[in-house]
Amino acid sequence: MEKEHTIYISKKLTFQRSSWLLIVGIIFIAATLRAPLTSVGPIIAPLRDDLGIPNSVAGFVTTIPLLAFALISPLVPKVSSRFGMEATLFISLCLLTIGIFLRSAGTIPFLFFGTFLIGVAISFGNVLLPAILKLSFPLHIGLMTGIYSVSMNISATLASGLSVPILEKTAYGWQGALGVWAVLTGLAILIWLPQLRQSKDNRASIPKTSAKRPASLWRSPIAWGVTLFMGLQSLLFYTTSAWLPEVLKSQGLDASQAGWMLSLLQIAQLPMTFIIPIIASKLKDQRLIVAIIVLLYLIGYGGILLDGTRFVPLWMVITGIAGGASFGLAMMFFTLRTNTPMEAAELSGMAQSIGYLLAAIGPVLFGILHDVTGSWDVSLIVLLVASFIVLLSGLKAGKNGYVQGKGQH
Repeated sequence: MEKEHTIYISKKLTFQRSSWLLIVGIIFIAATLRAPLTSVGPIIAPLRDDLGIPNSVAGFVTTIPLLAFALISPLVPKVSSRFGMEATLFISLCLLTIGIFLRSAGTIPFLFFGTFLIGVAISFGNVLLPAILKLSFPLHIGLMTGIYSVSMNISATLASGLSVPILEKTAYGWQGALGVWAVLTGLAILIWLPQLRQSKDNRASIPKTSAKRPASLWRSPIAWGVTLFMGLQSLLFYTTSAWLPEVLKSQGLDASQAGWMLSLLQIAQLPMTFIIPIIASKLKDQRLIVAIIVLLYLIGYGGILLDGTRFVPLWMVITGIAGGASFGLAMMFFTLRTNTPMEAAELSGMAQSIGYLLAAIGPVLFGILHDVTGSWDVSLIVLLVASFIVLLSGLKAGKNGYVQGKGQH
């Protein structure tokens, strides 16, 4: 068995033509995991006005995918173990393309049904990409995680920036601004096609111990540490993305300035989503990284709370660095804390299920606290408290070990 596993790993580490096709496929799949979501926020007002729906219903458009993530993520490993990870990702890309077309059809029922399909499809990519990396690039996990994290975040930033220009400068309206991302998913489908031939072979080649469903991760303290770290960093990201412009406008910035500050925060995230996975992969223990990330969160959110807009670009850069680093580290935990690709998929499913449920709660709670208190101060204090809990969960997740307690780094 050990000899077979060694031969399998050697084959997968050989960067032949098929390896480069796989890398390009991973980059394109990663690019489809955020662009269909971040393209919505900037044009939610014209979408709302055109369909004649209230703010509460329009806001639900951004929440549906997060709820779909929470619902579908635990089921993904079961589906992929039946059909193979490559084939499952191909099917999810097709489903994502259908969802984008339906969402852009221009009617309320199609808007919500298409949005739900988009959330279901993206759930598969969220969960399976870390497992694909552990399966195919076991000695290059940090580098590959950094590459796909950057691809995901660049596409997210481009989508949020291009939505309004497409809306305003073309004749296709909000439907075109949301539907154009089907071009990206279509390209991803074509590039991923060669991997379908590998799916059956890979399932046969993985040692049988890898294909077994791990004993319940829900009883693993490390798994819960990873889950809470993933969930709380997602909560901070989605809450900040949803409400930061409003907070800054209340402190004296105009709408344009507030929007640029959010863009600055997103740009500051990008280098860290690439660098942190590489650094984390070279360390046995990631708790120091966790401590630095949380310190940056506390400085960034504390600066927004106490300093207002005097040094706001500095607070944006610091908060963005913390957000990019925490995302990159969360993605790495799925592979660092597991022994096999199937375990990585199971942990990813568990963490992203609960994580995105927390993420869906965050923006709602942030807004409710503002409505109740009439100020953003209490809401920002909650982000500081959440940052402290990130520290507690991260110290557990970052400690050298495995969710099933087997093997050593």
